[in-house]
Amino acid sequence: MIAFDLQCKNGHTFEGWFEDAAAYDDQKARGFISCPVCDDTEVVKIPSKFAIKGPSQMPMSVKPDADMEIIGRQIAEYVERNFDNVGSDFAEEALKIHYGVSEQRNIRGVSTKQEEETLKQEGIQFFKLPVPAAPDTDTDN
Repeated sequence: MIAFDLQCKNGHTFEGWFEDAAAYDDQKARGFISCPVCDDTEVVKIPSKFAIKGPSQMPMSVKPDADMEIIGRQIAEYVERNFDNVGSDFAEEALKIHYGVSEQRNIRGVSTKQEEETLKQEGIQFFKLPVPAAPDTDTDN
C-alpha cells in the first residue's frame, strides 16, 4: 500500500491509499478519485508534509509554524460559524443540555476554573481552544 497527499482544483487536500503508484494512475485516468469535500475529480498528487527519519538524518518538522497558524484560524472560524455563542453562560447552558433541559447543540463561550471543575464532576466533556489573534487590519497608511 502507498499513501499519497492529494489536492483538488478547489484547493482541498486529502489523503488517498492505493495498492501502488500504477493503481493511482489507473484510478485517476478512470475518474475514480474524487475530493471528499467537493466531489471534484480533477485531482493531483502534492508533496507530502512528513518525512521518515533515516539513520543519518535529523527529523524534519511535520508542519511549518505558518501552516499551524492557518489551521488554528480555520478551526476558530469553524467553531464561530457552527457553535452557538452562549458567552459567560457556557457552564450553565452545558449543564442544561447535559440534563435535557435545553436542546442538544454545539455551544461555545467562556467559563471560570470553578465552573470547569463542576462540569468535570458532572461528567460533561468539553475542551478549550485558544482564540487566535485577529489578523492585523491596520488601514492607517
